[in-house]
Amino acid sequence: MSAPSTSSTTTVHTGRPLVTPRVLTLACIVVLALAWGWLPDFTVAVLSNIGLYALVAAGLVMLTGVGGMTSFGQAAFVGMGAYATAWICTSPTAAGWLGGIAGSALVPWLGLLLGLVLTFALAWALGAVTLKLSGHYLPLCTIAWGLSLYFLLGNMEFLGGQTGITGVPPLVIAGISLASPRALGVVIWAVLLLALWALHNLLDSREGRAIRALKGGRLMAESMGVDTARHRIKLFVLAALLAAVSGWLYAHMQRFVNPTPFNLNIGIEMLFMAVVGGAGHLWGAVLGATLITLLKEKLQDILPALLGTSGNFEVVVFGLLMLFVLQRFADGLWPTLARLVSRWVRPVAKAPAAASAAAPTAQLAQRVLPAAGTLLLQADAVSKRFGGLIANNEISMTLKAGEIHALIGPNGAGKSTFFNMISGVDDPTSGDVRLEGDVMSGRPSRAFAAHGLGRTFQHVRLLGQRSVVENVALGAHLRAKRGWLAAMLRLDRAEEAALMAEARRQIERCGLGAHADTPAASLSLGQQRVVEIARALAGQPSVLLLDEPAAGLRHLEKRALSELLGQLRAEGLGILVVEHDMEFVMNLADRITVLEFGTVIATGTPAEVQANPRVLEAYLGGADDELLEDAKS
Repeated sequence: MSAPSTSSTTTVHTGRPLVTPRVLTLACIVVLALAWGWLPDFTVAVLSNIGLYALVAAGLVMLTGVGGMTSFGQAAFVGMGAYATAWICTSPTAAGWLGGIAGSALVPWLGLLLGLVLTFALAWALGAVTLKLSGHYLPLCTIAWGLSLYFLLGNMEFLGGQTGITGVPPLVIAGISLASPRALGVVIWAVLLLALWALHNLLDSREGRAIRALKGGRLMAESMGVDTARHRIKLFVLAALLAAVSGWLYAHMQRFVNPTPFNLNIGIEMLFMAVVGGAGHLWGAVLGATLITLLKEKLQDILPALLGTSGNFEVVVFGLLMLFVLQRFADGLWPTLARLVSRWVRPVAKAPAAASAAAPTAQLAQRVLPAAGTLLLQADAVSKRFGGLIANNEISMTLKAGEIHALIGPNGAGKSTFFNMISGVDDPTSGDVRLEGDVMSGRPSRAFAAHGLGRTFQHVRLLGQRSVVENVALGAHLRAKRGWLAAMLRLDRAEEAALMAEARRQIERCGLGAHADTPAASLSLGQQRVVEIARALAGQPSVLLLDEPAAGLRHLEKRALSELLGQLRAEGLGILVVEHDMEFVMNLADRITVLEFGTVIATGTPAEVQANPRVLEAYLGGADDELLEDAKS
């Protein structure tokens, strides 16, 4: 939540003591709490509005900054929460339904429940349709339903039309009335801080790693067993529920509601807050909400006086501010602020790698590997057509437990297409793919992962800004079961410790123990490929598909990889390797299948393939005879 410091000592040259991010956060909360009773009423009102906006912006940080989904319609969900509680608290119809409890202090809480239920149902329905879109279609769609909900709220007579609903009662907690903005403001900030704590816990968990993979890594996440479509909808619903809670608090603070605060312009301002503050940082939501709210208060007074006419000129300033921030501070202002204070902030000490690796892993699901020689993967006459182009033509092959099977062929031979079909990324046009006897054709890649298939990618797919250990832990996603609520409440800590211990064990096994806490993007290409192998192994697969694992590796690194794969073979894994390094393949594989133009031209042991005249002519060619001789030797 704060930028890390590079210092490992407790003081710096200025003599000022260093504090941890947690201590600094608690200190700021204490200062705000102590000053709250002495602040002017206007300042309290502004701070309360900042808290309400920050609650919505925190949801947008999760949705847009972390999950990669842009929404301009969050103000409509704020309106859902506000109108739900306003209606149930003031409507004679609702009073008739509630009977004896009508008018009691319990009714606003029923309004919260109604708002959350309606928002959940609407957000899930909208998300199921909207989130199937990509590119610019997604934000355009959020604009469309945001406008629709806004006009719907303003044209329903039982909701007061454009006039709205007045007479909303104040909240009462334990017999204490929160009618004053000063009292309710404490609740607003308490709810905001609890939400930030819960969201931070969620991101620091198994489910949080899956959420981070949604932005630019959905294919990889699916191959690790993550149901990305469901996670996207759940994230969309989470952001909507936070907006609804903000709307509920807003209604009981203002004591009336009308459609104006829930229009598209406000939705855009809320997105500004998340982006300006730092779309990938939870505390950026608070920073962005503070800046935009204070600017709006000042600009609404200054701009009309300067221009000599009234109007929403602050929107123009916000647009210019957005351009400036995106150009100068691509990640928002929070990372810059965190760097400025990093000299006084000591990063939270990580658990020693050895101690973490020794943590128990008994809580994780364990897979019993099949006996050597068991048929694991089978492709029966698999073909793939793209229009009139035949990429793969009736390819058949098998992979057994305890063997390494190599798939080779020149560029354009159809290796990647076949690789995608046997891993669930693409469906074959004809033919069947079987995994341990089960027909897998037509099933998503996460189903292959659940059946014990792990894989790497030709083009490395990692969460570059996350550490190596976090990337590898994502591979063990299916071996744990704790969900979002458990993560938010920190009820998953034992399981999380087991996941991280397993990740560190696989990292050590692959020879990257010294880089476990290093951001993955800072490693060399060869090391990143090894991280992908460690990530696949963390899932405890019985079938391991490696797409050009030796590419970018030095000689000694290739030797270490060869030894690792030999060890895995001895443990009973079935390994299928796609590779262009002939020496690496010939010295490692038990069997080799050769493709040319999407057709199998040879299958056999390395010696048989090297002696096959069709392979010599079609794959290696006369010009590569010297390379072949090197491979034989």
